[in-house]
Amino acid sequence: MSANMRLALFFLPFAVLVAALGYWNINTSSEIEATALTVDDNSIDFFAVNTQTIQFTDNGTIHYELSSPRIEHTQHDDITLLLQPDLLLFRGTELPWHITSERSEVSPEGKEVELIKNVRIERTDEKGRPTILTTEQLTYVPDTEYAHTQLAVKIEAANGITTGVGMQTYLNESKMHLLSNVRGQHDVR
Repeated sequence: MSANMRLALFFLPFAVLVAALGYWNINTSSEIEATALTVDDNSIDFFAVNTQTIQFTDNGTIHYELSSPRIEHTQHDDITLLLQPDLLLFRGTELPWHITSERSEVSPEGKEVELIKNVRIERTDEKGRPTILTTEQLTYVPDTEYAHTQLAVKIEAANGITTGVGMQTYLNESKMHLLSNVRGQHDVR
């Protein structure tokens, strides 16, 4: 056998190995790209940590103050997720509604805010009397300052405690309507 033939047979397995690795690398990268595109469609496209947002009214008074330890935005459905949102809703007044929950989801363009788990809405009136509303889930519509839930609600006020199932609240009018199974315990003075 000639020296050239021995040399060719010696390098042939290496050439086959390099060709196989090259083919595997090309196929794997295209599979990874396809997977990456699928993951990107459902992934978080940005997030912020320890945020605080203040919005003012047209006349320069504070409309609301919002803080959250983490905000995430999902690309595929344009939903913003807030962890432990803490909102002071002034609406141009000195006595804000204080709204908190464990998490919330804000719909595209902020049309609706879904407050989820341990929802608490608190307000103190001009005489210093607190009103505290608690529920497990609440949908808030910022444009109309309307909130509603179909779940159990508890309202603690200066004159007693009221519970019910389902509620509609008009924050700009300070009105709360319980929809069913309403029970009250009131202090008589």
